[in-house]
Amino acid sequence: MSRITEILQQPEGRRLELKVELPTNAELAKTLISFANDAGGEFYPGIQDNPREVIGVDEDRLIELEEKISNIIHDQCSPTILPEIFFLSHEGKRVVCTKIHKGSTPPYFLKNKGVEKGTFIRVGSSNRQASPEMIQELERQKQNISFDSELVFQKSVDEIALDSFNALFFEKTGEGMSKQVLQKLELYKTEQGKDLPTKALILLSDDELRKQHFPYSKVECARFKGAVPGNFIDQKTIDTNVSLQAEQAYQFVLRHISQSSTDYQGVFRNDRWEYPIIAIREVIRNAVIHRDYSLTGKDIKIAIFDDKVEITSPGKLMPTVDYSDMDSGQSDIRNKTLAPVFKRLGIIEQWGNGLQLIAEELQSYPEIELSWKEPGIGFRVTFTNKNFQQQQELQQELQQELQQELQQELQQELQQELQQELQQELQQELQQELQQELQQETLYSKILRIVLSETSSTQEISKALGQKSISGQLYAIINKLREDGLLEWTIPKKPKSSKQKYKITQKGNLFLSLLKKSNIN
Repeated sequence: MSRITEILQQPEGRRLELKVELPTNAELAKTLISFANDAGGEFYPGIQDNPREVIGVDEDRLIELEEKISNIIHDQCSPTILPEIFFLSHEGKRVVCTKIHKGSTPPYFLKNKGVEKGTFIRVGSSNRQASPEMIQELERQKQNISFDSELVFQKSVDEIALDSFNALFFEKTGEGMSKQVLQKLELYKTEQGKDLPTKALILLSDDELRKQHFPYSKVECARFKGAVPGNFIDQKTIDTNVSLQAEQAYQFVLRHISQSSTDYQGVFRNDRWEYPIIAIREVIRNAVIHRDYSLTGKDIKIAIFDDKVEITSPGKLMPTVDYSDMDSGQSDIRNKTLAPVFKRLGIIEQWGNGLQLIAEELQSYPEIELSWKEPGIGFRVTFTNKNFQQQQELQQELQQELQQELQQELQQELQQELQQELQQELQQELQQELQQELQQETLYSKILRIVLSETSSTQEISKALGQKSISGQLYAIINKLREDGLLEWTIPKKPKSSKQKYKITQKGNLFLSLLKKSNIN
């Protein structure tokens, strides 16, 4: 397969941009700067994105375009970006490819705007001006240091509250959390004769500094009703120290997905989770371990819907990690101080095997589709149940069939009961009332007719009946109608709600219909 054929099958995104014509000098420079500041990328003038088609570049313009692109990079980009520019052919048409590698000396920026206003990063298929936080992160990348290794100066390491982390570390390693261990894990450093904690140690602590410095270092979990965000069935905020967050978030997911029996092996039952839980566990671990803690106002979000599970982590996917190639044993670490601690705790089992575990388990779940994207400065992984729509359609068909059967049965039963028992001894009290009030509506049928026109509260029913106040008899009759299935609550899960009303059921409608046919008012 030729390179152009491969490109035609790929969407525009983090590492790919397509244009029919060369954009303005500034826009082209922004794209190439964004590639250099991120994972690298390729720019193709001569290919139309939508609809995807190779337009090509005139043979006479190839050298001109090559020189123009080189000059734009040289004149407008700083530090120096070294592109690879080459020509490709596809069905007799010529295309120019400009390949930019991930830069080793970020941040890259527009010379005429400077670092603060001229630094751009790649967000999806667009270029975005980098925030001060992102510029600082690019500076750290150049110096090969991580955000979590930086020092916090408000307290010395001896003053940091570490009770829950100490307990977990001893439970998982059998080793006490001494100052020597903290030093070995590079969780504090000595600066000007003072032992100062790193940001990683603050994130692992129970200290008040964690909420002061990292108020968003938490996991927001939610179980939604339906397939889109909206009504909550359950939600939980996990704002413990980061060493405990992955397990608590994982347990939240397990509480809200189902486990069922698939078959039996001999006398032993085989249980299978609705979703690949090992894969979900790995994604949650990665979200906690590799999230960008330097980003303010952003937390990890885990959303469970009827048809999918979504896990979103602040920070773009690390440049060298490619979710499209899960079997390659990729490993890239954003939080270089936290990661070895998580390894000691067993949160990381083996460097580079997380994506392989995900890929392996997904093979046993052909009905689950794994997808990912980068919404803004974040990375989202989604596990979608492809059978959900089929299940919904089947359930709807079964419900319709069941409703039809129930309606037929109800009609037959009601006809028999109302024609026989109402004429003979349907209910002694009702029979007596019918005999006494043949020329007027009974209170039962009055209430049903009131509710038939629109849903009504007890107060509204009482008022419609002409009562000055709600009588005990009215309460008893309404409860009787509800128990007999002729009325039902509008808010069944909250019986005592101030907004509670009543509505007529299908059985109630049939009851009124049969009363009418029998000329019983």
